[in-house]
Formats: sequence, structure tokens, C-alpha cells
Amino acid sequence: MSKLTTRQIDAAIKDAPEWTNTGEAIQRTIQFPDFAAAMAFVNRIAAAAEQAQHHPDILIRYNKVTFTLSTHDAAGLTKRDFDFARRIDAMLTTK
Repeated sequence: MSKLTTRQIDAAIKDAPEWTNTGEAIQRTIQFPDFAAAMAFVNRIAAAAEQAQHHPDILIRYNKVTFTLSTHDAAGLTKRDFDFARRIDAMLTTK
């Protein structure tokens, strides 16, 4: 998968308003009611990441989870990152 251009990234980030472009990645921090809820969500994302073969960097700080998406093989952002960001967002609204 090829790396997106700056123009493509700017267009794609408009469809992912909760995500921040950090340059070579996109990132979102989500706060949960407690540590157990945060870990339950991380486990759901881990299963989805395995299925998609696209693995985010995950930072867990008690009830806050930060997801960072980048395609390492492309050395930057690709369509896969934005697709997986939308998947994470959708999983927030489903149980």
C-alpha cells in the first residue's frame, strides 16, 4: 500500500474528526470509566487488529488509551490507517 500525499491525508482526516495528524501517524486518546473498561476495549481492538493484520501502537494509562496508527511498511500514513481509525470509532458505539 502506498503512502498518502499531504493532500490525501488532509482530506482523509476531515472524515476522522476525533483523530489528530501527528505527521507520520494519526492518533486518538479515548477515556473510559475505569481501567477494566479500557482493557476490555483494548482487547477488542487487538482482536480486530489481528484480523485486519494492521496493528496500532497502544498506550494505556489507567482509564485513558491512546491509539497511534501508521503503516510501517510505507513509512507513513496509508488508506489502511484511516480505515482502521474508522473501525476503532465504530467499535466505540458497539458492544
